Amino acid sequence: MVNWHDKFAERTTYMKRSTIREILKLTQMPDVISFAGGLPAPELFPLERVREAFRAVVEHYGPQALQYSTTEGINELRDWVAARMSRSGLTITRENVLIVSGAQQAIDLVGRVLLDDGDLLALENPTYLGMLLAWRPYNLRYAVIPTDRDGLLVDRLDKALIRRPKLMYLVPNFQNPQGVTLSWERREQLVECLAEYGAVVIEDNPYGELRYSGSDIPSLYEFDASFRGSHSLDGHVIYAGTFSKILAPGLRLGWVVAPTAVIDKLVQAKQSADLQSGTFAQYLAYEVCRDGFIEGHIERLRAVYRRRRDLMLAAMDRHFPEEARWSRPEGGLFLMVSLPEFMDTSELLKEAIRHRVAFVPGQDFHVEGGYNTFRLNFSNAQPDMIEEGIRRLGQLLKEQVRQPV
Repeated sequence: MVNWHDKFAERTTYMKRSTIREILKLTQMPDVISFAGGLPAPELFPLERVREAFRAVVEHYGPQALQYSTTEGINELRDWVAARMSRSGLTITRENVLIVSGAQQAIDLVGRVLLDDGDLLALENPTYLGMLLAWRPYNLRYAVIPTDRDGLLVDRLDKALIRRPKLMYLVPNFQNPQGVTLSWERREQLVECLAEYGAVVIEDNPYGELRYSGSDIPSLYEFDASFRGSHSLDGHVIYAGTFSKILAPGLRLGWVVAPTAVIDKLVQAKQSADLQSGTFAQYLAYEVCRDGFIEGHIERLRAVYRRRRDLMLAAMDRHFPEEARWSRPEGGLFLMVSLPEFMDTSELLKEAIRHRVAFVPGQDFHVEGGYNTFRLNFSNAQPDMIEEGIRRLGQLLKEQVRQPV
């Protein structure tokens, strides 16, 4: 009998299962109201449009859609992404675009081409769990930057950048897990710091188009180009986007927009990972999006998710104890709750499951701390479930938060 633990590579000691994926297994019981997953609402998937696009792909592209394609992605979809992300005075071309198998693959590939074992990574705390899982095998060191309701505390950035981190990772819009957004002023300050220190940031933006209140703020790559007076994408920002939140996660399609030297190296890494993202899925996404349909679809998503966010926040105002604090996101899919420091939300989850309601404990989103926090998702629950689930959770919190330490 083979002792496989002796065969595994040393880097696997830094790998572990996703907490969220494991929690989702616990919430499959039909009477558990789950706010744990980061799932889009399946009833909003544009099934009829996808059916039409499927037929169009088969009719117009035929065997070509079922054949191998280039690692970079089909030209039609790359051109669509480039045109959609270009701005007045800033031109993005297909050479700046790589189609990937979801933004999670973008994160993984960036790690492969930019990170060495033991490198220093600058990041906000808390941050996206999927990035921590992807890059944990590099045994990184961290320059941790705290956040508040306006996102990353940029006035703490000098202290991190002076240590010359290899890379910085940031979710500036409706961040997962907190739901906070980096303000306009802080974005300006951030790109100035990037230029001063020659630093590089990954702008991970899966939720940016899901804004329900407040005003749109340009992306970091736009601020960076404007600050440098450049008309092309040749600066300090690598951008990752995805179709998962605005179309359907089952397509497993996303994109990277970056300087051409970065794209070239990412292509080499992707060739060894999976050769290419699925040809048929790319043509399907292009057919769905190409004539402006996606803009109307996003408006529909915004309207539904706005109502669900507002319902959840109103229910929390009614049912949660005064000792709890929570973010009030202007968009995205999530918000984060903070409890008194003596509480451990991993233990609290066990009680929550018994109350038939679920959330994600916050510890795994944090490089340090976060034991007293948890994340809630509002996109994938019907209004009556939001009201009842928050009522159950509020009752539990009132019981637990007032227990003697």
